[in-house]
Amino acid sequence: MTMPASIKHQARDRLRAFLESEAAGGILLMFASALALIVANSPLATDYFHLLHVELGPLSMHGWINDALMAVFFLLVGLEIKAEVTEGQLASWSQRTLPVLAAASGMAVPALVYLAVIASTPGLARGWAIPAATDIAFAMGLLGLLGKRAPASLKLLLTTIAIVDDMGAVAIIALAYTAKLNLMALLGAGITLACMYFLGRRGVQRLSPYLVLAVVLWLCVYASGVHATIAGVAAAMMIPRHAAHQLEHALNPWVAFGIVPLFGFANAGVSLAGLGPEILIAPLPLAVALGLFVGKQIGVFGSIWLAVKTGMAPRPHARWGQIYGMALLAGIGFTMSLFIGGLAFPPGPLTDQVKIGVLAGSILSALAGYLVLRSTSTATTSTANPPSESSAPTQPVDVQP
Repeated sequence: MTMPASIKHQARDRLRAFLESEAAGGILLMFASALALIVANSPLATDYFHLLHVELGPLSMHGWINDALMAVFFLLVGLEIKAEVTEGQLASWSQRTLPVLAAASGMAVPALVYLAVIASTPGLARGWAIPAATDIAFAMGLLGLLGKRAPASLKLLLTTIAIVDDMGAVAIIALAYTAKLNLMALLGAGITLACMYFLGRRGVQRLSPYLVLAVVLWLCVYASGVHATIAGVAAAMMIPRHAAHQLEHALNPWVAFGIVPLFGFANAGVSLAGLGPEILIAPLPLAVALGLFVGKQIGVFGSIWLAVKTGMAPRPHARWGQIYGMALLAGIGFTMSLFIGGLAFPPGPLTDQVKIGVLAGSILSALAGYLVLRSTSTATTSTANPPSESSAPTQPVDVQP
């Protein structure tokens, strides 16, 4: 079924805004994370860690950031997923094939690498999903620094892979990291979702009732034992298309320039006092780092290569070297990896080791991906050399952020 031109233009404009905000927000995230590391290893370290544990009502400062503000982040993720599935880069099965294969393989292989590394160390298997995630903000920030050296087709492919990746991460959080369930609270969440659904069926387009119910939904999910951020994605699925577009546009800058950098500042800080280089080869940091750096590039690039060679999908409009560079950038698992690490292990030495592994794997992936893309691209050929018939563009929307 062919999409109307007006819907195509709307999808193009939204995607352009998304890419631009993600790139700029990703650069800010880098600075915020670097600042957290500096502060955590400075005379201000005591104040930094104390501030994160200050109690503000029912939650600590860290809890408000990770449980409440990140629910807004997941609300935006849900809105982006909904938009891409209904009218964007995932609207048809032909468009979904390559990003779904790449994302699925890019989650499975890092998890297997992680489990292989920690196989002889008991008590660490719960962290299998830590290296499975891709941080789109960080990756888009680096692509933004590359400018026209990074083809628009790669930005589109990386974005769609990351969106499918987010779907998988949401499912993992809901299924693998859910505590004992409070059935009454879960029933309340179901009733709230039903109310949102019937509002949509009645044609209510105003945002305010949906936002009020989204807060109620968050409270119910928080009390249920399912991680509260899942409420953000669930609420997004119930908001009508017109209102969802309005909300997505309003949330983009707040999430990109506020919530995600704040999360990075609150979660990237780890004290390196007394730690030597040997910490990098301890089972947990090594498993996370290798999962991100080795597992992601094998999973993403390997699946794309196999899909193209077997005829399951055409090659993206880019050189193989550029596709490999993009696969390396997919190994930047920063935001979601830190988030899952905090769910997998209680605060303490293990979460510090997770942070070290995430930082090491993400930095390696970022540097390697940046260098590969810079060396395989030129500023004057942003879409690379024209591919053969078998490598025609897979993305019909041409966006030049």
